[in-house]
Amino acid sequence: MAENLLSTVDIDQQLSTQTPQEILAYALKTFDNIVISFSGAEDVVLVDMAYKIAPEKVQVFSLDTGRLHAETYRFIEKVRKHYNIKIDVVFPDTAAVNKLVREKGLFSFYEDDHKECCSIRKIGPLRRKLLTVDAWITGQRRDQSPGTRAAIPVIQDDKAFARPGESLTKFNPLANWSSQQVWDYIRANDVPYNELHDSGFISIGCEPCTRPTSPGQHEREGRWWWEEATLKECGLHDVNIKT
Repeated sequence: MAENLLSTVDIDQQLSTQTPQEILAYALKTFDNIVISFSGAEDVVLVDMAYKIAPEKVQVFSLDTGRLHAETYRFIEKVRKHYNIKIDVVFPDTAAVNKLVREKGLFSFYEDDHKECCSIRKIGPLRRKLLTVDAWITGQRRDQSPGTRAAIPVIQDDKAFARPGESLTKFNPLANWSSQQVWDYIRANDVPYNELHDSGFISIGCEPCTRPTSPGQHEREGRWWWEEATLKECGLHDVNIKT
């Protein structure tokens, strides 16, 4: 059972000066029913750290939208075998996807925006998964998106996905890290990574909505490039966007 968190604000102040490993150790010690959200380079760093801290407690899930790159599927399998762990691959509701494609086609997000497609392929499955846990761990960094992630805390109450009348705690152990620190860790610890990174991809999402970035471009500019540059979120971290 998780211990009662009286004030995540107070705990955030304490954890914000600690290393990602110390934050992860606190998270894994405090919660039994806790999962790591896995998709990219930051997430696999967290898997590696958690595996070294408490391998018996490592629970990982990944969202399969049905539109991922082939390289991403190979990456998921590589991580599963490398750490000899189970990865809960969560899929969207088939009927909802079928309805969207039947009514709007396969690329409607180019004509309106990505939110409807992401809601069906990402948010729905994520909500379903998070209803089964008490806490989750993400690879968010503050410098990933100045418009939406600059102020993310190390620990927060996730009111967007909590069960009615209950709490859901969200940990962002890499909040203070830079992309350089992530990749330094990957190389120093021989951590597996998505081969698309070797082709200029930095932030990797679904295949139709992700492209390589040019030198000098911010990493999130490769995502949903046809939309407003300051709101590069799909809804997984909707709490970052103030409305």
